[in-house]
Amino acid sequence: MPRKPISKLSRQSDGKTGDPLALIIKALAFSANKHRDQRRKDTPASPYINHPIDLANVLRNEGGIRDGVVICAALLHDTIEDTQTSPEELQREFGKRVCAIVLEMTDDKRLPKNERKRLQIEQAPGLSRRAKLVKLADKICNLRDVAYSPPERWDLQRRQQYFDWARQVVDGLRGVHARLERAFDEVFLLRPRQ
Repeated sequence: MPRKPISKLSRQSDGKTGDPLALIIKALAFSANKHRDQRRKDTPASPYINHPIDLANVLRNEGGIRDGVVICAALLHDTIEDTQTSPEELQREFGKRVCAIVLEMTDDKRLPKNERKRLQIEQAPGLSRRAKLVKLADKICNLRDVAYSPPERWDLQRRQQYFDWARQVVDGLRGVHARLERAFDEVFLLRPRQ
């Protein structure tokens, strides 16, 4: 099935001017279209789009983040990594600032999984402030998912290892946003036990 084109909104899509809400809705529509056939690995196979929406919700409603560029990047954070979206397409549609944050969030899928995880820990302290906010929301949402609706085939040890790895990543983000860091620390208390 061909992809539906996302209607062109304001060409002022770099987040500097224009209507931030229009850009956020455009990012939501773009992300929903790109992730439309993807499902989460939980038992009910939840629609993948729930994940970026959760990030935007955590940032705005738990963290109080009002930066439209950050919210857009949260909605789009997996598009380059997990869909057929190019950096050029993302920059054309949403501007350099949003694209730059998404690129900071994007793992190189050509690398082995353990190397990608190691790099997330190593690179976390050097991320831009905006990318740190998105990364922090991503880890909060992922831990909640692993705690309440884990991937179907993940045993106890794998869930525990994910929690421990996420904490290492977040330790490199500390100092960026106290409320979101507290939210992470609270969800970390849900680390599965034997």
